[in-house]
Amino acid sequence: MMIEFYWPASQGEWMAWISALITVGFGLLCLFAPRLSLQILRLQTLPDHPEAVSEARATMAGFYLGVGICAMLFAQPLIYLALGAGWAFTAFGRIISMMSDRGATLFNFVSVAIEIVLALLPLGYGLGMI
Repeated sequence: MMIEFYWPASQGEWMAWISALITVGFGLLCLFAPRLSLQILRLQTLPDHPEAVSEARATMAGFYLGVGICAMLFAQPLIYLALGAGWAFTAFGRIISMMSDRGATLFNFVSVAIEIVLALLPLGYGLGMI
C-alpha cells in the first residue's frame, strides 16, 4: 500500500490549499517560536506564568496544525469548509472586539483583512463558488 500526496487540481482547490498551507505556517510558528508568535499578536506573558507560553504551543499551534494539515492531506470540500469557518469566526471575533473593546487599530484592520481572505478561499471552494 502506497500513500500518495494529493495536489490540488483546480484553481479553487489551489486557493483553499494555500489557505491551509498558510494556516500550517502559523501553526509551526506558534509551535516552534511561541514567544515570537505572542509578540506578533501583541500579547505579553508574565514571568511567573510559564503556562502562558504553553498556551501558544498547545491551543493555537495545535488547532492551526490539525485543521491545516487535515485540509491539505484529505483535500475534501467539507474539511475546507471547516477551515474557512474557523477563519471566518476568527475574523468575526476580531470585528466584535474592534467594536466593543476600542480595538480599531491598524494591526486589527490588517489582521481582519488577512483572516477574511483566509476564510473566503476555502469557503469559496467548499461551497462551489470558485
